[in-house]
Amino acid sequence: MAASAEPAGALLGPGVRAVLEAWPALRVAVENGFGGVHSQEKVRWLGAAVEDYFVQNADLEQDEVEDLLADIMSSEFDTLVEDGSLAQVSQQLRTVFRYSQSGQEPLLREFLGQVGRKRAEVKALEGPAADQANGNNSDQEERTDRGAEEMAVTDNKEAPALPRGSQAGPSGVTSPGHEPAEDGWIVIQRKKK
Repeated sequence: MAASAEPAGALLGPGVRAVLEAWPALRVAVENGFGGVHSQEKVRWLGAAVEDYFVQNADLEQDEVEDLLADIMSSEFDTLVEDGSLAQVSQQLRTVFRYSQSGQEPLLREFLGQVGRKRAEVKALEGPAADQANGNNSDQEERTDRGAEEMAVTDNKEAPALPRGSQAGPSGVTSPGHEPAEDGWIVIQRKKK
């Protein structure tokens, strides 16, 4: 985003879209047509719906945002998101809203720049992952593994790093109190209200 004279409140919509565009689960659902022939239109609608949801409900908790995103991904994109990214995306959306509402344009622009850089890193990892599936280059496999380990669900507290080679499931995200099943996967269930 180029610097402009827009008030931070006007950056809510573009900020929401930037976070959603950087969300790998949504991108995979769209690229694979899980939303049907109108997947791109659904993504635009999703951005507007999330923006409206925040504007109409100023004091949203993270689990409320997660529930909204999970419901939309399930109903509109026929996708059950179990990679831990719902918490991360929800937190990012809450951050965008908080900066937008408090008029902190420089912090919002910096945050959106970080989101954009993370998106570029994830896209860069997608190329080597495809080569790895074809059996090419073990160096690329190691870099992909490191990238997966660096992905973490964070909130306002610092998340501990995973030890190299840990059995953390498909996305490298673990949750306290969840032990790996016999096959090494960790099942993380949504909290009950």
